[in-house]
Amino acid sequence: MSKVIEVAQEHKEMEYTITQMIKDYRWMTREVFRLQNIIHGYSTAMTSWGVAQYGIEAVMPKGSRGKSEAEIRKIESLEVKRKNRLQRYEIEVFLLETLADTLKNEHQKVIYDCLLEGMTYREIGLHLGMSKDNVQEQKRDIVRQLRENEQMETFLLYGETH
Repeated sequence: MSKVIEVAQEHKEMEYTITQMIKDYRWMTREVFRLQNIIHGYSTAMTSWGVAQYGIEAVMPKGSRGKSEAEIRKIESLEVKRKNRLQRYEIEVFLLETLADTLKNEHQKVIYDCLLEGMTYREIGLHLGMSKDNVQEQKRDIVRQLRENEQMETFLLYGETH
């Protein structure tokens, strides 16, 4: 019986995390572009995320003249933290966007898209001609479907995807 309770608790935690990811989607996409501009000097299209630099930029030295070793270490540490955060946000945004195709029906896909846009249950209900309670019920089903997705489960458990 304890194992059943443990699995139920794990599912509940995963569903909470997915719900939070959906809520955070809008600011996360903006943060991805901001971090890309800071790190790379420009935003990259999602289709090219993970592609290495090439050409003259790849071979040019990255150091800066006239800075102390401590300043350089501090800057590098900040850069590493930003890159790690950028990588995690890119994975989350990409995952949320690609998993929309795995939902059962078009109705749920529209609700999911509206949720990612930050619309409230009432706004979605008005948009689709349904009650906000029905929208909430559909959202619970969407979150359950996402939790059961293998890619999402791998990300939630290990912080990475296939």
